[in-house]
Amino acid sequence: MRTWTRTVPVAAGALALALALTGCNDSGSGGRKDRSGGAGSEGSSQGASDEGKRTFVLGEASPAQESDMKASSGATYTVTPTKVQTGTKADMAGSGLEEDKEDGPQVPVYVWSTLTHKSGKAMEVGDMDDDLVVRTDKGQRTRALLVLMGEAKWPNCQEPDSEKKLNAGQSEKICTAFLIPEGQKAAAVELMQGFHAEPLEWPVKN
Repeated sequence: MRTWTRTVPVAAGALALALALTGCNDSGSGGRKDRSGGAGSEGSSQGASDEGKRTFVLGEASPAQESDMKASSGATYTVTPTKVQTGTKADMAGSGLEEDKEDGPQVPVYVWSTLTHKSGKAMEVGDMDDDLVVRTDKGQRTRALLVLMGEAKWPNCQEPDSEKKLNAGQSEKICTAFLIPEGQKAAAVELMQGFHAEPLEWPVKN
Protein backbone atom coordinates (compact mmCIF):
# COMPACT_ATOMS: atom_id res chain seq x y z
CA MET A 1 0.00 0.00 0.00
CA ARG A 2 1.36 3.38 -0.93
CA THR A 3 1.95 6.02 1.72
CA TRP A 4 1.92 9.75 1.01
CA THR A 5 4.30 11.90 3.05
CA ARG A 6 2.29 15.09 2.86
CA THR A 7 -1.28 15.91 3.76
CA VAL A 8 -3.87 14.99 1.16
CA PRO A 9 -7.60 15.79 1.12
CA VAL A 10 -10.11 13.12 2.07
CA ALA A 11 -11.83 11.55 -0.94
CA ALA A 12 -13.83 8.85 0.82
CA GLY A 13 -14.00 7.18 4.18
CA ALA A 14 -15.95 5.17 6.78
CA LEU A 15 -15.99 1.54 5.69
CA ALA A 16 -12.57 2.22 4.28
CA LEU A 17 -10.55 5.37 4.77
CA ALA A 18 -9.40 6.58 1.38
CA LEU A 19 -7.43 9.59 0.23
CA ALA A 20 -6.84 11.19 -3.14
CA LEU A 21 -4.65 14.05 -4.34
CA THR A 22 -6.19 16.79 -6.41
CA GLY A 23 -4.37 19.50 -8.33
CA CYS A 24 -5.40 22.92 -9.47
CA ASN A 25 -6.69 23.62 -12.95
CA ASP A 26 -3.42 25.01 -14.28
CA SER A 27 -1.93 22.28 -16.44
CA GLY A 28 1.56 23.36 -15.43
CA SER A 29 0.93 22.65 -11.75
CA GLY A 30 1.06 19.48 -9.74
CA GLY A 31 4.70 18.96 -8.91
CA ARG A 32 6.12 15.82 -7.45
CA LYS A 33 5.39 15.05 -3.84
CA ASP A 34 8.09 14.76 -1.23
CA ARG A 35 8.36 11.02 -0.74
CA SER A 36 10.09 9.23 2.07
CA GLY A 37 13.66 8.56 1.03
CA GLY A 38 13.24 10.61 -2.14
CA ALA A 39 13.96 14.06 -3.40
CA GLY A 40 12.23 17.18 -2.13
CA SER A 41 8.91 18.35 -3.49
CA GLU A 42 10.62 20.43 -6.13
CA GLY A 43 12.27 17.17 -7.20
CA SER A 44 14.23 16.54 -10.30
CA SER A 45 12.45 16.55 -13.60
CA GLN A 46 11.21 13.20 -14.84
CA GLY A 47 13.61 13.76 -17.51
CA ALA A 48 12.67 12.96 -20.31
CA SER A 49 10.64 14.86 -22.69
CA ASP A 50 13.52 17.23 -23.54
CA GLU A 51 11.02 19.91 -24.60
CA GLY A 52 9.86 17.52 -27.29
CA LYS A 53 6.69 15.55 -27.74
CA ARG A 54 4.22 15.85 -24.88
CA THR A 55 1.00 14.37 -26.28
CA PHE A 56 0.71 10.63 -26.90
CA VAL A 57 -1.97 8.12 -27.83
CA LEU A 58 -3.04 5.40 -25.42
CA GLY A 59 -0.67 2.49 -25.86
CA GLU A 60 2.29 4.74 -26.63
CA ALA A 61 5.12 4.72 -24.09
CA SER A 62 6.37 7.83 -22.37
CA PRO A 63 9.95 8.97 -22.88
CA ALA A 64 12.32 7.45 -20.33
CA GLN A 65 11.71 8.81 -16.84
CA GLU A 66 14.45 9.01 -14.23
CA SER A 67 13.97 7.83 -10.66
CA ASP A 68 14.25 10.46 -7.94
CA MET A 69 14.37 7.88 -5.15
CA LYS A 70 17.66 7.43 -3.31
CA ALA A 71 17.41 3.65 -3.40
CA SER A 72 17.09 3.62 -7.19
CA SER A 73 18.85 6.85 -8.11
CA GLY A 74 19.67 7.03 -11.81
CA ALA A 75 17.32 4.20 -12.81
CA THR A 76 15.08 4.85 -15.81
CA TYR A 77 11.66 3.54 -16.74
CA THR A 78 8.70 4.21 -19.02
CA VAL A 79 4.99 4.48 -18.34
CA THR A 80 2.47 3.40 -20.97
CA PRO A 81 -1.22 4.09 -20.25
CA THR A 82 -3.11 1.63 -22.43
CA LYS A 83 -6.80 1.88 -21.52
CA VAL A 84 -9.09 4.22 -19.60
CA GLN A 85 -12.61 3.36 -18.46
CA THR A 86 -15.05 5.33 -16.35
CA GLY A 87 -16.85 3.26 -13.75
CA THR A 88 -20.40 3.52 -12.50
CA LYS A 89 -22.33 4.42 -9.37
CA ALA A 90 -22.80 0.68 -8.90
CA ASP A 91 -19.01 0.23 -8.87
CA MET A 92 -18.77 2.90 -6.19
CA ALA A 93 -21.54 1.31 -4.14
CA GLY A 94 -19.82 -2.06 -4.25
CA SER A 95 -16.32 -0.76 -3.54
CA GLY A 96 -16.51 -0.73 0.24
CA LEU A 97 -15.97 3.03 0.33
CA GLU A 98 -18.39 5.52 1.80
CA GLU A 99 -18.40 8.82 -0.04
CA ASP A 100 -17.59 12.04 1.74
CA LYS A 101 -20.67 14.27 1.57
CA GLU A 102 -18.46 17.35 1.15
CA ASP A 103 -17.03 15.93 -2.08
CA GLY A 104 -20.42 15.00 -3.47
CA PRO A 105 -21.14 11.91 -5.58
CA GLN A 106 -18.07 10.41 -7.24
CA VAL A 107 -17.36 7.62 -9.68
CA PRO A 108 -14.16 5.68 -10.33
CA VAL A 109 -11.95 5.95 -13.37
CA TYR A 110 -9.79 2.92 -14.14
CA VAL A 111 -6.46 3.39 -15.88
CA TRP A 112 -4.54 0.37 -17.17
CA SER A 113 -0.82 0.94 -17.69
CA THR A 114 2.38 -0.92 -18.43
CA LEU A 115 5.45 0.03 -16.40
CA THR A 116 8.78 -0.92 -17.94
CA HIS A 117 12.11 -0.73 -16.14
CA LYS A 118 14.69 0.37 -18.69
CA SER A 119 18.02 0.63 -16.86
CA GLY A 120 19.75 1.00 -13.53
CA LYS A 121 18.90 -0.22 -10.05
CA ALA A 122 15.74 -2.16 -9.26
CA MET A 123 12.62 -0.03 -8.69
CA GLU A 124 9.38 -0.63 -6.83
CA VAL A 125 6.19 -0.52 -8.88
CA GLY A 126 4.79 2.13 -6.51
CA ASP A 127 7.66 4.46 -7.41
CA MET A 128 7.00 4.13 -11.14
CA ASP A 129 3.28 4.92 -11.30
CA ASP A 130 2.76 7.55 -8.62
CA ASP A 131 2.97 10.57 -10.93
CA LEU A 132 -0.03 9.47 -12.97
CA VAL A 133 -2.97 11.88 -12.87
CA VAL A 134 -6.43 11.87 -14.43
CA ARG A 135 -7.67 15.19 -15.83
CA THR A 136 -11.42 15.57 -16.32
CA ASP A 137 -13.34 17.44 -19.01
CA LYS A 138 -13.93 20.16 -16.39
CA GLY A 139 -10.20 20.62 -15.82
CA GLN A 140 -10.04 18.90 -12.44
CA ARG A 141 -7.00 16.75 -11.73
CA THR A 142 -6.80 13.87 -9.29
CA ARG A 143 -4.11 11.42 -8.32
CA ALA A 144 -4.72 7.74 -7.70
CA LEU A 145 -7.03 6.72 -4.90
CA LEU A 146 -5.16 5.82 -1.72
CA VAL A 147 -6.86 3.52 0.77
CA LEU A 148 -5.33 3.85 4.23
CA MET A 149 -7.67 1.55 6.14
CA GLY A 150 -9.50 -1.44 4.74
CA GLU A 151 -9.53 -1.88 1.00
CA ALA A 152 -11.52 -0.83 -2.03
CA LYS A 153 -12.75 -3.47 -4.43
CA TRP A 154 -13.29 -2.65 -8.09
CA PRO A 155 -14.48 -4.90 -10.92
CA ASN A 156 -11.58 -6.02 -13.12
CA CYS A 157 -9.16 -3.58 -11.47
CA GLN A 158 -7.06 -5.19 -8.79
CA GLU A 159 -4.80 -2.98 -6.70
CA PRO A 160 -1.19 -3.38 -7.87
CA ASP A 161 1.55 -4.71 -5.63
CA SER A 162 3.28 -1.38 -5.10
CA GLU A 163 6.26 -2.98 -3.32
CA LYS A 164 7.07 -5.40 -6.13
CA LYS A 165 10.53 -4.67 -7.53
CA LEU A 166 11.33 -4.65 -11.23
CA ASN A 167 14.80 -5.03 -12.71
CA ALA A 168 16.01 -3.66 -16.02
CA GLY A 169 14.09 -5.24 -18.88
CA GLN A 170 11.09 -6.25 -16.76
CA SER A 171 7.55 -4.89 -17.14
CA GLU A 172 4.42 -4.93 -15.01
CA LYS A 173 0.83 -4.39 -16.17
CA ILE A 174 -1.27 -2.61 -13.56
CA CYS A 175 -4.68 -1.04 -13.07
CA THR A 176 -5.08 2.10 -11.00
CA ALA A 177 -8.32 3.59 -9.67
CA PHE A 178 -9.03 7.34 -9.51
CA LEU A 179 -12.14 9.14 -8.24
CA ILE A 180 -13.77 11.98 -10.16
CA PRO A 181 -17.03 13.89 -9.58
CA GLU A 182 -20.09 12.16 -10.96
CA GLY A 183 -21.09 13.80 -14.25
CA GLN A 184 -17.52 14.56 -15.31
CA LYS A 185 -15.53 12.49 -17.79
CA ALA A 186 -11.89 11.54 -17.99
CA ALA A 187 -10.34 13.77 -20.65
CA ALA A 188 -6.71 12.67 -20.36
CA VAL A 189 -4.20 10.68 -18.38
CA GLU A 190 -1.22 12.83 -17.44
CA LEU A 191 2.26 12.10 -16.15
CA MET A 192 3.55 14.90 -13.96
CA GLN A 193 7.02 16.25 -14.79
CA GLY A 194 7.69 18.35 -11.69
CA PHE A 195 6.88 21.97 -10.88
CA HIS A 196 8.69 23.51 -13.80
CA ALA A 197 7.57 21.45 -16.78
CA GLU A 198 4.28 20.69 -18.46
CA PRO A 199 2.92 17.17 -17.89
CA LEU A 200 2.90 14.53 -20.58
CA GLU A 201 -0.62 13.58 -21.63
CA TRP A 202 -2.61 10.78 -23.23
CA PRO A 203 -6.01 12.14 -24.37
CA VAL A 204 -9.04 9.94 -23.77
CA LYS A 205 -11.64 9.61 -26.49
CA ASN A 206 -15.09 9.34 -24.91
